[in-house]
Amino acid sequence: MGKLLLIDDDPAFTRFLADYIAENYPLLQVDICNNPLTALHYIKTGCYDLMLIDLEMPAMDGLKLLRFAVKTGMDKNRIVILSGRDADFLHGICPMGTCLAVLNKFEARQKSVLDMVFNSLNQKAAAN
Repeated sequence: MGKLLLIDDDPAFTRFLADYIAENYPLLQVDICNNPLTALHYIKTGCYDLMLIDLEMPAMDGLKLLRFAVKTGMDKNRIVILSGRDADFLHGICPMGTCLAVLNKFEARQKSVLDMVFNSLNQKAAAN
């Protein structure tokens, strides 16, 4: 089973996305963390195939969590930064190579990128 960590301070969004993943990618397990400080524990103790991290959260932003995750051994190419900001802004603060992707979580066409990632993980989980 593929294991994902979803870090976002919006419980409605995390529940929506987790339900979407469960319905469409049944081999993926999603851990939700709505508190970025609590997420530090999840990152240290969990073994995740993918992390989805909200860029803007109180107490700690997504870039700090990204750096912490990479420092603790998570491959940066298994981390997606999500935000409500436009793509130009996101690529300005997260240049190519910083992580797997930076996506606007409200744009429908960016959802297709997430679907490709989820589908790949689901297929990998089915093969194991």
